[in-house]
Amino acid sequence: QLQFVESGGGLVQPGGSLRLACRAPGYSLSAFAIGWFRQAPGKDREGVSCLSSSGHVTKYKDAVRGRFTISRDDAENTVYLQMNSLKPEDTAVYYCTEVLSPQKMCDLAARGNSWGQGTQVTISS
Repeated sequence: QLQFVESGGGLVQPGGSLRLACRAPGYSLSAFAIGWFRQAPGKDREGVSCLSSSGHVTKYKDAVRGRFTISRDDAENTVYLQMNSLKPEDTAVYYCTEVLSPQKMCDLAARGNSWGQGTQVTISS
């Protein structure tokens, strides 16, 4: 069964950086379009960024474009989310999962309902 494991969260000050990692034990992530989502307290889960299975197409939520970068390391079978210039409003639990891939691109919409435990990101001074 496809399951995702997120790591890399933590507590950082505004303006700081974190790199989140997404793995799917037993599966090759290059076979999937993968997205990062986040859920802040009292809010719905929202799509943040996605990467096509080819690794060539990315998409970002407007609020993070220019600050976050999604990438994949095939040797490590890991999808990363590099987060720079972090803001308090980025505070949330971050999840990764397979996303829809229309025309072999990616969409900020989960495909299926395979969610891991997530990793907490807290931005506070």
